Amino acid sequence: MQIKQLSVFLENRQGRLSAPCAALADAGINILTLTLADTERFGILRLIVRDVEKAKSVLERCGFVVKLTEVLAIEVEDRPGGLGNLLSTLETARVNIEYMYAFTAHNAGKAVMIFRFSDTAKAIDSLAAAGIPVLKAADLYERSGGLNSAASKIDQR
Repeated sequence: MQIKQLSVFLENRQGRLSAPCAALADAGINILTLTLADTERFGILRLIVRDVEKAKSVLERCGFVVKLTEVLAIEVEDRPGGLGNLLSTLETARVNIEYMYAFTAHNAGKAVMIFRFSDTAKAIDSLAAAGIPVLKAADLYERSGGLNSAASKIDQR
């Protein structure tokens, strides 16, 4: 159920974001979703791609510090209150959210949120008990436009 996310550490200076994106593009790796968090001196670019190991290798060869992190992709009703219901379930279970961001998906009436929890197992258990679906990597990739290449079939289950 957990999905591998790349975290790339960047200096917080002009033009630094384009280099990892260009390196991935040159390697034929499509970014499915990303988020960028910054401080005064550095930033963390978090990415989800289909071929995580290839992307990690490409970025490291370019001199970037890359860390793999486990995150969850959770389907949320795309309506007012959909995210609130999910957050309420997590709050009741006393699960701490370290960070989250949205994923653009092709599934009518549903949105997908990427979450990093302090206790992933507890989050999975509480979500399952509430009937809230947690997506497998293959499901997430399918919602991003289909599994149409050999690299896409690498399953991160």
